[in-house]
Amino acid sequence: MTTAASQESRDLALLRRRNQKLTSLLEVTTALTRELHIDSLLDLILHESTRTVDADRGSLFIMSRDGSELWSKIALGEQKMIRVAVGQGIAGTVAQTKQPLNIPDAYRDKRFNPEVDRLTGYMTHSILCVPMLGGRREVVGVIQALNHATGPFTRDDEELLMAFGAGAAAAIENASLYEEIERLFEGFVQASITAIESRDPSTAGHSGRVADLSVGLMCALERSSGPYRDLRFRPAEIRELRYAALLHDFGKVGVREHVLLKSEKLYPHELSVIEERFELARASAQREQLEEELALWRAASRSDAETRVQEVRARHAQKQAELDEMLDFVRRCNLPTVLQEGSFERLEDLAKISFQTSSGRTQQLLLPQEMRNLSIGRGSLNPDERREIESHVVHTYAFLSAIPWTRDLSRVPEIARGHHEKLNGGGYPKGVLASEIPLQTRMMTIADIYDALTAADRPYKKALPHTRALDILVMEAKVGAVDQPLLDVFIESKIAEQTLGCP
Repeated sequence: MTTAASQESRDLALLRRRNQKLTSLLEVTTALTRELHIDSLLDLILHESTRTVDADRGSLFIMSRDGSELWSKIALGEQKMIRVAVGQGIAGTVAQTKQPLNIPDAYRDKRFNPEVDRLTGYMTHSILCVPMLGGRREVVGVIQALNHATGPFTRDDEELLMAFGAGAAAAIENASLYEEIERLFEGFVQASITAIESRDPSTAGHSGRVADLSVGLMCALERSSGPYRDLRFRPAEIRELRYAALLHDFGKVGVREHVLLKSEKLYPHELSVIEERFELARASAQREQLEEELALWRAASRSDAETRVQEVRARHAQKQAELDEMLDFVRRCNLPTVLQEGSFERLEDLAKISFQTSSGRTQQLLLPQEMRNLSIGRGSLNPDERREIESHVVHTYAFLSAIPWTRDLSRVPEIARGHHEKLNGGGYPKGVLASEIPLQTRMMTIADIYDALTAADRPYKKALPHTRALDILVMEAKVGAVDQPLLDVFIESKIAEQTLGCP
């Protein structure tokens, strides 16, 4: 083969190698743009940059926010934090000039710091250091490749690494922006939770606990042996459930505060009105007693009057005691406990009792609306108030639907809306059946019920023990209200114990 032919063959080989490198570089740059988590991205950039130019190892420096220094916590072969002031050393010079440095012999360059080699035991020979320039030619960072496999780095290596650096800079800016958006949205979610809990301080921590329980149950499904054992959830799906759980009660901001905070069947001012009315009844009875005594003293002899006055006083003392007992009964009925048998009938009887005011007007002891509220069988809400509280899920859905969610989080409104639905159609707001309730919502429903039963900070009820709460959930599953296989995993995997530390 002639010398010319040999040269042509070498040139073709070099060209093919360069084309392969460019093709590989394009593939790597595309891969970089898909990685949105900054730590994983930096690892990938460092690994691929050293491979692109056949370097033995390398370092990756990122520009600080104020542009005064470079920092590196990634160095192939070493895991040490390095900080370099802009303008100092090889990396600092490249950051300042925005120009690459191709150094065939590191120890002949005054900018090289041999102390790093002495500390690590590594021997640096050749260095190729290039800036990573962003869209506005701002320095995002610096890539430093060490020790080419066959000698000094070539001009082709320099061009390849510069091109790679531009793609890496775009990827870092993209990932940083994504991270900032995530932090911004996380802050928005936390602010929303604060807004919810400021409206109803008694439920503070509820949203966070429901989110932790829901995510714990989702992760446990992948380790379960039941019908959901083959399910696998992507990180985006876990995040979607977490956000839905954290925001599931946000609609409570649309519920009137006095209804939201109502802890007894009557509002405090309503009970005060009844107590004042009973005081009027006592005063009326006392006035009647005095009038009867005065009439007796006027009409009868002294000995006769004394006997009959004692009878009047005994009768009115009994009447006063009856009024006191009636008021105590009203106060007991006002508590958000289950109404005892016979209480409704007695309330009806009380509503029929009246007295004469000092002006001669007839006044009932209990008004119809008061009697209806005191007759609430369980809890503290009358039907109208309960409907208003239940409307919070509608408000939640409307609020969450107004947020321009990303594609991965687009189902957050739908998942959050159904947390009070029951598989048998007995829930609200739509009363849908199991087929229309997402699996993530079913998980959240179990978490929501459990936390509501065991919460110790509700003024209208006592916290139930862990085992009693599970018993109630089991009963709910038996009547088809909650998902039995999900509940089995919740109980068997000890989600509450591991997540909340329940005994």
